[in-house]
Amino acid sequence: FIPILLFLSCSKHEEKTNIVKINPNDTKQQIIKKSTLVVPTKRQYEWQKNEFIAFIHFGPNTFTRREWGTGKENPKIFNPSQLDVNQWIETIKAAGMKMVMITAKHHDGFCLWATSTTPHSVKNSLWKNGKGDIMKELTSAALKNGIKVGVYLSPADLNQIEAPYGVYGNGSKPVLTKIPSGIKLQNTDKGSFEYKLDDYNKLFMNQLYELLTQYGKISEVWFDGANPKPGTGQKYNSKAWYDMIRKLQPDAVIAIAGPDVRWCGNEAGHTRKVEWSVIPFKKENKDFTKPNETEADLGSRSKLYAADALKWYPAETNTSIRSGWFYRDSLQNVKTVQTLLDTWYRSVGGNTVFLLNLTPDRRGLIPDKDANNLRKLGAIIKQSFQTNLIENAEITASSCANNNPVKYAVDNEENTCWKTEDETESAEIIINLKKSKSFNRLVLKEDILHHGQRIEEFAVDIWQNDSWREVANGTVVGYKNIRRFPTVSSSKLRIRIIKSRVAPTLSHIGLYNAPTFISNPVISRDINGTVTIKCKTPDPVIYYTTDGSKPDKNSKIYTKPFHFPNGGIVKSVSYLDNGSKQSDIIEKSFYLCQKNWSVVPESNQDGKELTKAIDNNENTVYSCKDDANNASIIISLGKKIKISGFYYLPRQDKSTKGITKSYSFAISNNGKDWKIIKNGSFSNVKNNPVIQKIMFDESVETSFIKFTSVKNIDNDNRFSIAELGLIGN
Repeated sequence: FIPILLFLSCSKHEEKTNIVKINPNDTKQQIIKKSTLVVPTKRQYEWQKNEFIAFIHFGPNTFTRREWGTGKENPKIFNPSQLDVNQWIETIKAAGMKMVMITAKHHDGFCLWATSTTPHSVKNSLWKNGKGDIMKELTSAALKNGIKVGVYLSPADLNQIEAPYGVYGNGSKPVLTKIPSGIKLQNTDKGSFEYKLDDYNKLFMNQLYELLTQYGKISEVWFDGANPKPGTGQKYNSKAWYDMIRKLQPDAVIAIAGPDVRWCGNEAGHTRKVEWSVIPFKKENKDFTKPNETEADLGSRSKLYAADALKWYPAETNTSIRSGWFYRDSLQNVKTVQTLLDTWYRSVGGNTVFLLNLTPDRRGLIPDKDANNLRKLGAIIKQSFQTNLIENAEITASSCANNNPVKYAVDNEENTCWKTEDETESAEIIINLKKSKSFNRLVLKEDILHHGQRIEEFAVDIWQNDSWREVANGTVVGYKNIRRFPTVSSSKLRIRIIKSRVAPTLSHIGLYNAPTFISNPVISRDINGTVTIKCKTPDPVIYYTTDGSKPDKNSKIYTKPFHFPNGGIVKSVSYLDNGSKQSDIIEKSFYLCQKNWSVVPESNQDGKELTKAIDNNENTVYSCKDDANNASIIISLGKKIKISGFYYLPRQDKSTKGITKSYSFAISNNGKDWKIIKNGSFSNVKNNPVIQKIMFDESVETSFIKFTSVKNIDNDNRFSIAELGLIGN
């Protein structure tokens, strides 16, 4: 829930506000009118202007190769050999990011700063003999280089659950408590606070106090909603947290499990086609609850009509540069420059802030491949938006309010905008470039600070052969909308606002000609083990390797599909124009071919449906109903083979039903007598349903395998699987 202490209704003077109450007798028209009065706070607006920010996941998990720790880790395992936060900041700055956010404490409870609240911290690590402070080094380097700082502090704390001294969920009663509680900080000039707190909330708020008072200006505080070990009975006093943050760092937004910034609804960098920042809230008891952030539609008119309040609650799109939030090894997939660029366009250009996670390795450095991709990304973005082709153009509009002429849409001033008269919900803007120019990007921004979010649908036309031709269209604009389209040439451009709320506004129009690139090769393998490599760009020359080496012009040229049944890594690169244009190097890992496998249905199992788990198609799903007897799958391999691990791919259809959390994996030579060789759990699989690769302690030979879903993420008896496969020797 989000505690809301003050509501404003629309006054006669149409006062702008961050949140507005919907009255039971409000008409649909009045509700839409109220929605245009909801605007960001100053801190929310400044946060939105960051556009592209960095997340850093670093800690014991980096050394244990886990996504979620246990809380039982020995602090001495944290010992980066070449830690260099300046390398982090240089990379972040080169990518064009404006802020860095560090996981000061992840769910394992290990603190990356010299905290006085727990022994589970850098003070008891081998790194710098316990004298180091990651938070201190990072904030110093960031602020010195003009990079803002954010802090992630996990409310969940497994160390405080597992350790003998732990207080998480100990049943203590809230009592009036002074923060800071430690003698060391009580003489600080930052002041002290009193709240009714139980033991864990006291510890947590002391940690929060240290982070907010010892390391300079903090621009974002990020609270994760994840709870790796539910059932402890621990309650969070988030109202006290928010109150202290507002007093100690008033300019900081409170994100995710907080009132200022919401989660995008996934951890894969997926974005909505329609992303509203004006979000409906429902009243439950005395508090107002936010909607389910995973829903596709959060802010349409129909959603607003059912609301008890409307609040400015913008989204933050998050994903990791690697397949995982922490660094594990060199085999982790690293997102290509083109993939990162596409996510940047969809997030920054889709009315959200893009939070990209970086994973320092066990040296304490951002890996070379990751850093190189980020530098290339930053250079491309900078080059793409260097020259606004609209400068010095003639611009006219079909409608303008008295104080909002259309010239304000192109004057590069933040506090001015073009706007139509109220109730004029559609309009046209024509831009005369005076001569033919080539372009492929259009940037639109609404004046959200003064007029909220209004535009619902628009289209872009060019003048060609004595008539208008549509080249792009879009839905909401909000802070920023970037339209990408194939390069066209014209002397005139028309922007049609097709639908808006009350009256549209535009504070900025930009027209650009971004560089074009050769598309990356796409590597795939069919059920028979045959690998195909394709490229969307016409007539490329494609090179590839299968021995792990980096492909170049001296590698094998791809001319036809090839057989690759035993798996391995295929790497490929495309060239164009005699090698002057080069794609990213793409790599794809393949495992044992499933061609000769067959499922062995147990009682009540549908063999045809079961086959979807081994059909080499991640878009099909085997899913059984709520029946504990069906929560397993047996596969005959056709012959005895040697395996060193297996993989489980959760369903990829955006449903979470039946996704396995904990599992057992067994082998057999006759399909009857089973030997369990691996038990375990998949970390964070609900929010990040990527392929889960599990390696055995040693290779084994088997003719049959059995995968059992011991527990799923919803704790019911459903079982689902997109693909189950084996990793060869």
